[in-house]
Amino acid sequence: MSAESELTPTSYIQHHLTFLERPLGGGEEGGFWTLHVDSLVTAAVVGALVLGFLWWVVRGATSGVPGRRQAFVELAIEFVDEQVKGVFHHGDRDRFVAPLALTVFVWVLVMNAMDFIPVDIAGKGLAALGLEEWRLVPTADVNTTFALALSVWILMIGFAIRVKGLGGWIHELFCSPFGSHPLLWPANLLFNFIEYVSKPLSHSLRLFGNMYAGEIIFLLLWLWASTGLVGTLAGSVLGLGWAIFHILIVVLQAYIFMMLTVVYISLAHEHH
Repeated sequence: MSAESELTPTSYIQHHLTFLERPLGGGEEGGFWTLHVDSLVTAAVVGALVLGFLWWVVRGATSGVPGRRQAFVELAIEFVDEQVKGVFHHGDRDRFVAPLALTVFVWVLVMNAMDFIPVDIAGKGLAALGLEEWRLVPTADVNTTFALALSVWILMIGFAIRVKGLGGWIHELFCSPFGSHPLLWPANLLFNFIEYVSKPLSHSLRLFGNMYAGEIIFLLLWLWASTGLVGTLAGSVLGLGWAIFHILIVVLQAYIFMMLTVVYISLAHEHH
């Protein structure tokens, strides 16, 4: 979307914060059963691209002196494996937990990194395809971060039931942490309920809040850059500075999301 003379700051920001929505089953747009097509498609495309790249590099890996691509991927895998090793101490981490952590880290990282694409440049290209409304950062959509967090939450419960058995898990809900006396069952259940609800909430909202705030700041800077020569210079300088700082946020939020995933799965193996 180009910055036109009659464009107001409000309409500019609202335009770039509007999702491409498609209701399911003939429902109303904006209702509960509404798909954010832009978030789904962007997340799927960037995920397929980056995981395909990793698969391609690993498939062509050699035992000799690695090339730059292979060295980069090996460093990423070793970094994630070391982080998992420091948290997860239950069984074979290489079978599922470490690959899961690598997938989560890389996928969230590339979704976060979509924030670096200038929205006006991308908007013109998308408009040429007939897509007037398209948000490029899936993790700035709370539906995406909740879906990721709920997936981890389901895995956490699944691992807890697998390790402790269904009866053992239910027993823990009623008898931990205050004791197994029947009078303490309501307090234990309430405590565990709050804990189970707070995990996906904090897991998802932390990532969403940081990426949404970063998206808003970029929009304000691009808007400022369209106000004239002084605004262009100031917006460009501040935009460059924010982009450099935002690299830290993008990587840090992906790392935090990955580590919380591993921590929650590790806690599911603990007996109380």
